Amino acid sequence: MPDKTAKTAAKATGSKATASKVAPKIAAVAPKHVAPKALAPKAVAPKAAAVVAPKAAVKPVAAAPKIEEPKKVVTQRQGFKANEFVVYPAHGVGQILAIEEQEIAGARLELFVINFMKDKMTLRVPTAKVANVGMRKLSEPALVKKALETLKGRARVKRTMWSRRAQEYEAKINSGDIVAIAEVVRDLYRSESQPEQSYSERQLYEAALDRLSREIAVVQHSTETEAVKEIESQLAKSPRRGAKTDATDATGDADEADVEADSDDTAVADEAA
Repeated sequence: MPDKTAKTAAKATGSKATASKVAPKIAAVAPKHVAPKALAPKAVAPKAAAVVAPKAAVKPVAAAPKIEEPKKVVTQRQGFKANEFVVYPAHGVGQILAIEEQEIAGARLELFVINFMKDKMTLRVPTAKVANVGMRKLSEPALVKKALETLKGRARVKRTMWSRRAQEYEAKINSGDIVAIAEVVRDLYRSESQPEQSYSERQLYEAALDRLSREIAVVQHSTETEAVKEIESQLAKSPRRGAKTDATDATGDADEADVEADSDDTAVADEAA
């Protein structure tokens, strides 16, 4: 019995020894089980909300008023002065109200501001263009006297087509020449004993009479009515014209009212014959 017990004990001891020898090998072979580390979530700091400051109401900034440089007052240019009466050929007598500067198409121009009171019109003329348009000063008293003397002369009516004569009368009226205008008044004047004027003749006569009387009135410091009376009194002194302007005097000389006939009228006369 003791032998069996010893054998059994020896077997048990041997199995423990064997177990102790095998255990480390198994441990060496078996992978170590590593418990996963708990990953603590990173504390993410909440992003601070962007604080947007409310926009302040933008007040419109008023533009600073432009400080204009004081305009230089001009009183004289090209020999003409402000407040002076002048003759503008196409419109007659007017008064210079001012000499001013204006910007036209990007260019600075100096202008005469001329008022024609009777026509209720204001005209602006570049100071550099007065010579081109024929603007002039009022006639001297001696020249006015010559124009009045012209009215007493015999009418000189050309024997040409009326349309051609009308163009010549208009050119004289718009020339600005006071003596030439007086010639138109003299040639188109009709006394009570003479045939009446046609409408177109009357229009030209009144235009010439108006231009002449205005300038005479300003030069003589009188009214236009007084100037017209003076003109008519001079016309009344002119030799009377008969019904036929082509009559000849007893001496055989041609009447001054006749001027050499135009070739067109000669052709017309031949056709009428």
